[in-house]
Amino acid sequence: MLNLLMSPRPGRTVRGLIGAIVETAADALRSIAPADQPEPELAPDPADVYTDDEMPETDAIELAAVEYERAADQARRADRGKRAAKKVLDKLPAGIYGTWRIFRTPSSRQTPDLAEITRIFKANNLGPVPMKACAPSLKVELVDVAPVEIETLAEVAA
Repeated sequence: MLNLLMSPRPGRTVRGLIGAIVETAADALRSIAPADQPEPELAPDPADVYTDDEMPETDAIELAAVEYERAADQARRADRGKRAAKKVLDKLPAGIYGTWRIFRTPSSRQTPDLAEITRIFKANNLGPVPMKACAPSLKVELVDVAPVEIETLAEVAA
């Protein structure tokens, strides 16, 4: 009944305020919740991993992990910058703007039309469209390693 008496604008404002309050409360609860996150699901190792004899030194592995993390961070930053610039450039008609020519070319890449494939499968009662998993993503993260005390032979013998 109250909705009938209120104009749409105040009703939307009240709903917006309630939504903001609920979201603020949810953020507060998330901030005090324990930070323990479940371990991510791990994919199996690929078939061509190093054998024990081929394994590189730990220093080489650490250097590779540092370089990978640095390069991945640079790629993420570059990707964000590209997306921000593309938002502006995508809306421009083809033409010359200052010293830059903006134009589009057709892509030579193709991708399966999953909607059409699904329609064909359904029309012919072939069941669900077969799918395969993508390659697992390689992740690196720095971990804290607790120092290990090594007992000397003299201590063991004593």
